[in-house]
Amino acid sequence: MSAPVSYAPAPGAAPLHRMVLSQALMETRLLLRNGEQLLLAVVIPLLVLIAGDRAGAMIDLGDGPRIDVLTPGVIALAVLSTAFTSVAIATGFERRYGVLKRLGASPLPRHGLLLGKLGAVLVVEAGQLVLICSTAVALGWRPPLDLAAVAGAVVLVLLGTAAFASLGLLMAGTLRAEATLAAANLVHLLLLVGGGIVVPLDEYPPAFAAHLVLLPSGALGEGLRSTLDGGGPGGVPVLVLLVWTVAAGALTARTFRWE
Repeated sequence: MSAPVSYAPAPGAAPLHRMVLSQALMETRLLLRNGEQLLLAVVIPLLVLIAGDRAGAMIDLGDGPRIDVLTPGVIALAVLSTAFTSVAIATGFERRYGVLKRLGASPLPRHGLLLGKLGAVLVVEAGQLVLICSTAVALGWRPPLDLAAVAGAVVLVLLGTAAFASLGLLMAGTLRAEATLAAANLVHLLLLVGGGIVVPLDEYPPAFAAHLVLLPSGALGEGLRSTLDGGGPGGVPVLVLLVWTVAAGALTARTFRWE
């Protein structure tokens, strides 16, 4: 006769990697269900890419094919939209409604929650890059496909994601949700128009361009343009993005309020 089967409960938290993966998948689903976030993450970058390529002499992008200048800038815009604006707004309202407070008391540690948010951002960005690059290729973009260019672009995107996500969490963790919504959208618009993302820094007045390259938007846009033109990311953009990541991350760790 076989031994009786025990149905005694065995409570305990799942391994950290499984909890982070589940959180990242949930964050991804929530982001993709939000129409405003999809507008920022997908529709606006594609509109900027297509309209900018068709604008002709209305917008001076310097010498060379317009699509070669626009595509790296639109990739930088997509990183800004997802890693900064979407993260700031979503986290601000999660904080307001008590979601962060409850998740902070769950078996998922707080750093696991942040890793889950970062994982969701990277998943969405991967989809953005596929859409943007496919559209750009259809419009005539022919980037260098050597390993150095691809690796340089990936490093810049990851650094830009870290810098913008840190800034988004800093804003969401210190301001009220309504203020975060307004401020994040305003910063997004200002950086799109004059942050050195879409228009190359060479087209700005020299004194202005010297300051724009110190912004994460200008550093990411200029670094991607240089890398995808075959010239490498350059030391200044990488250093600027690292400094913004470390500084914003340290401030976020000190000031972020979970409720």
